[in-house]
Amino acid sequence: MTDTTLKEAIKEAYASAPDDEIIVYTIEMRHPAFTQPLRVVRDHKSFTGTLEASAPENAGEAVEFLPYAFDLELPEIAETGKPEIVLTIDNVSREIVASIEAAVRTPYKIEITFRIYLMSDTSGPQNDPPMSMVINTIEADVFKVTARAGFADLSKTAFPRKTYTLDQFPSLSS
Repeated sequence: MTDTTLKEAIKEAYASAPDDEIIVYTIEMRHPAFTQPLRVVRDHKSFTGTLEASAPENAGEAVEFLPYAFDLELPEIAETGKPEIVLTIDNVSREIVASIEAAVRTPYKIEITFRIYLMSDTSGPQNDPPMSMVINTIEADVFKVTARAGFADLSKTAFPRKTYTLDQFPSLSS
């Protein structure tokens, strides 16, 4: 099954692998405990790319991604099963570890967004919409951060989402 979120330019780059086209992989992590999103690029130098108009933070703005060595195992594109990615970031800074430690002490999950750019076109990600997931498990030490992320578990979401109480709706009592 093909990935319908990829733009034609990235499909062409994957198919033909031209020498002059560089594919850039980025990760953004967001959490209420973070002062700003943690943005990293899989490269040896920083990268500036424009976020999509629907981005949760800094929508449509050019932002900087810091260089970190990371490995990302993407989920299979299949009609069955629960997709999950495994993200490993090597040589993390103390600031990143401190941010993650602050985040895991809260009841909120860390959100992660995976964006693909072409070095020749930094006007927006080539996967539209970018893949966004929540981190289910995360381990951090002084050398690396390893996270497993999946889509939000909607099976534990109340339906209907609104809770009808007597205070708000007094006519419910007989």
